[in-house]
Amino acid sequence: MEVSSKENTHFFSNNTILPVDRSSFKSESSASKEKQACCGGIKIFLGALSFVYFAKALSGSYLKSTITQIERRFDIPSSLVGVIDGSFEIGNLLIIILVSYFGAKLHRPRIIGAGCLIMSAGTFLIAMPQFFMGRYRYERFPSTINSTVSLSPCLQDKSQTPLSALEKSQAKINAGCEREAGSSMWIYVLLGNLLRGIGETPIQPLGIAYIDDYAVEENAALYIGCVQTVAIIGPIFGFLLGSLCAKLYVDIGFVDLGKVTISPKDVQWVGAWWLGYLIAGLISILAGIPFWFLPRHLPRPEGRKDSSTSSEHSRFITEENKDQGTSSWQQAKLAEMAKGKSLEINPAVIVSLACFLFLLFCLADFLPSLKNLFGNPVYILYLCASIIQFNSLIGMVTYKPKYIEQQYGQTSSKTNFVIGLINIPAVAFGIFSGGLIMKRFGVGVVGAAKLSLGSSFFGYLLLLSLFAMGCGNSEVAGLTVSYHGAKPVSDHEQALFSECNSGCSCSRNDWDPICGENGVTYVSPCLAGCRASNGTGKNTVFFNCSCVGTFESSQSSSAVVGPCQKGNECPKMFLYFLVISVITSYTLSVGGTPGYILLLRCIKPHLKSFALGIYTLAIRVLAGIPAPVYFGVAIDTTCLKWGSKRCGGRGACRLYDSSALRYVYLGLTLVLGTVSIFFSVAVLWVLRKKSSPQDETLSANGERGTCGTKSRKDNFVNSDQLIQSTYWPEKETRL
Repeated sequence: MEVSSKENTHFFSNNTILPVDRSSFKSESSASKEKQACCGGIKIFLGALSFVYFAKALSGSYLKSTITQIERRFDIPSSLVGVIDGSFEIGNLLIIILVSYFGAKLHRPRIIGAGCLIMSAGTFLIAMPQFFMGRYRYERFPSTINSTVSLSPCLQDKSQTPLSALEKSQAKINAGCEREAGSSMWIYVLLGNLLRGIGETPIQPLGIAYIDDYAVEENAALYIGCVQTVAIIGPIFGFLLGSLCAKLYVDIGFVDLGKVTISPKDVQWVGAWWLGYLIAGLISILAGIPFWFLPRHLPRPEGRKDSSTSSEHSRFITEENKDQGTSSWQQAKLAEMAKGKSLEINPAVIVSLACFLFLLFCLADFLPSLKNLFGNPVYILYLCASIIQFNSLIGMVTYKPKYIEQQYGQTSSKTNFVIGLINIPAVAFGIFSGGLIMKRFGVGVVGAAKLSLGSSFFGYLLLLSLFAMGCGNSEVAGLTVSYHGAKPVSDHEQALFSECNSGCSCSRNDWDPICGENGVTYVSPCLAGCRASNGTGKNTVFFNCSCVGTFESSQSSSAVVGPCQKGNECPKMFLYFLVISVITSYTLSVGGTPGYILLLRCIKPHLKSFALGIYTLAIRVLAGIPAPVYFGVAIDTTCLKWGSKRCGGRGACRLYDSSALRYVYLGLTLVLGTVSIFFSVAVLWVLRKKSSPQDETLSANGERGTCGTKSRKDNFVNSDQLIQSTYWPEKETRL
């Protein structure tokens, strides 16, 4: 009986196998075509998104490279430049919630394309003041500009100056005052950067979500990793572009460069900062074009057509339905009632009902999730450590070009070149090394906390050595040394005047430095007591300078245009600084990936996206916005000589106290870093207390977000999370 039944079954299966094969062949053929269309579409989107990431990283890093150029061009202090730099984060925060929520319901590629257009418009707006505020004017003695009028730098009597020259000079000053009095052109730079932040908002949340929705599940992590890798290349080209533009004079193409009497080594030099923004804006436009031709939806891969796949979103819905079945049923019932009666009620009732449902959702889901998240001690401690650490890193990187220029006497061009070609690759290699160590040694959560802590500890320890790698102050008569070679009095404004220039009609507000043959810099030819000059432009030589002759080490009384170079030890110190800076950048970056993995593993799976959103929001609000401002305020306190605007008022700083700048800049960075290390130690202590010796990896279960041991499958992050972890907010700040 059994044999006959088996034979019947075999006969039945043989009879039915042919039609099944035909249908399967057709389905396989259509599936292969659909798979090819899907893969082709997602790869086009991947290439376009990678180019957008490159464009936004390039423009953001280029802004960092032009901080000192903007400060000098608009004659503003460092604190105000910090406000301009933080405006990008403000613009991003203005619409990030709206874009993240409503963007997923609309045409995501076109929203990204519109964001690129807004970002390019903001970039162009930053450059616009260059074309409306007139030519750049720097302080120079008239004889170095106009060879037709011979003037004595030391004007003992104004009658020796031709009346026509005085009238023309005064007329130009008055005209400039009228123009400057009605405009503060730096506001356009701030608004442009704000607009850049608004345009950049949809790129990351919508772009990454689009890839995750339509890519094959096993390829999604690889695609996201490729996008983040391209994002690292952007800052390299951004700083290199800043280096190139800093070599060019600000008004190139509008003035005769042969008549420019300052060089890139002069503190009044301003490069063609606006040119890079035009290039970056054009790149942003090109990056946004493909998104206008991409479809709203792509064919889903065969394995992901069912919405019940093991995505985080599906798990979240499943778990919430299990935990809060009654609440979800009631909310769904209310939604059905609203839909069913939408035709019978007026729009005001619909709006009211929508607001009520939204409030009900917040009370039923948002607040408990927030309470659960903030009840997790590991998450809270790591969040505090990250906020404080990013304050130190963002402030340090924002003013790193200024520090190198002022401390080591380097030009803006060389500074940007060094940062782009040396520091940023070290950061990228550090990020990769951190992920490689995690994978190679199977590091658990406690191990990730140790690695992150060790990275921060040794990184800031290396940073401590930079205190010994500074240059002394330049010898500037009346500011850092007296006119006789001794240390000056505390009142720098009064110390600018001495017996050697008492017979001259000089202004303490001028900054037109000259270098005496004694190696001392003088604030202006007048304050140096120079009575005669010869030559024009950069080749001007001053003679009979009474203050140069009275200096104890002087053998001559002549001087040339421009400040004197710093001491001979500075080039060597700058080389040491570069070596330590690169090692520090690498060391700090190694801990980025383990820290991010720690953040992912110590929270419940269904709270992961919410926790990352709160983390990013806190970093932007509490670190990205305030850090450049208070770092700038602290740096302003080290200024020895402020410039003066044409119509009066304080302008940009012309000379910093090198020692004070070093202690303030590095000291503030180290203090914040040390505080963050204490929080990291607390994180490790809590983790060790919660974990058992047999299993140091943690699972997100238990009350109030405490992490306990669970199955090994839940303890280790999957490959998708590991590759995504190569990116964290403001990663380019780890320089």
